[in-house]
Amino acid sequence: MRVVSWNVNGLRSIHRKGFLPWLSRARADIVGLQEVRARVEQLPAEVRAPRRWKTHFVAAERPGYSGVGLFSRHEPDDLDTLLGVPAMDAEGRLQFARFGRLTVVNGYFPNGNGKDRDLSRIPFKLDFYRRLFDRLEKPLRDGERVLVMGDFNTAHRDLDLARPRENRETSGFRPEEREEFDRWIRAGWVDTFRHFNPAGGHYSWWSQRAGVREKNIGWRIDYVLATPAALGYVRKAAVHPEVHGSDHCPVSVDLDPAVLS
Repeated sequence: MRVVSWNVNGLRSIHRKGFLPWLSRARADIVGLQEVRARVEQLPAEVRAPRRWKTHFVAAERPGYSGVGLFSRHEPDDLDTLLGVPAMDAEGRLQFARFGRLTVVNGYFPNGNGKDRDLSRIPFKLDFYRRLFDRLEKPLRDGERVLVMGDFNTAHRDLDLARPRENRETSGFRPEEREEFDRWIRAGWVDTFRHFNPAGGHYSWWSQRAGVREKNIGWRIDYVLATPAALGYVRKAAVHPEVHGSDHCPVSVDLDPAVLS
C-alpha cells in the first residue's frame, strides 16, 4: 500500500493543473495534503468527494490560509484534528487518522517567518513541534505503528538543501529548528527517505523564481517519519520531483499491507 504526502499550495489552484488525473495515477491508498487553503464548501464537488475516495478536510479560521486534507480508499477507524492548543488548532494543521493498527498523522508544520520574513514565528513553530512530539511520545514508546507525514518546513541536514552555507540564518535551516528535528530522530523517529536513500540532490520544495526548479536548487522539507514499529513494514520511500503543479512535490512510502492488521 502507498501513502503519499503533498503540499499542494492551494487545492483549488492545483485542481486546475490536473490534481484529479494525478490522484488517479498515483496508485495511492492514503494521500495527505497540506496548504489546502480553502474551506470544504469552497472546493469543487469533484475534489471534495472524488469517486472511490473517502475525504476529510480541516480548514484554518483565517480564510485562504493553511489547512490539510486526507484522501483514503477506506474510511479511517478513528480521526482527530486537535492538538489541544487553541492558537494552533485554529490554523488547521493536523489530522490524526487510524487505519487498523496504523496511525497516519498528516501535518502542516508552521513556517518560522512572520509577515515580513522576520523570524518572529520561530517560537510558535518550535512549540508546535514540541507539543506534537509530546502527543506522540506514548505511541512511540509503546511500539505503535505511526507515520508522521507532511511539510515540516525544516531541512534537517546540509544534505537536505542545495545551498546550506547561504541559508544557515534562514528560517527552515536555523540551528534551533534543526535541533528540534534532531530531537525527534534521537527519540527513535526514522526519516524513511534517508533510511533508503543516503545520497544528496533530492529535494521536495523549490523557489518559484524562474529556473530554480530546473536547476534543482531546492530544499527537502517534506518527510514521512516512522516509528520503529512502522518502519518494519516500509518497503520503499521516494520523492517525486517529476510531479508539478505546486512549489512542492509529493513524497511517498510503500508499505506491506500487513501494517494494518
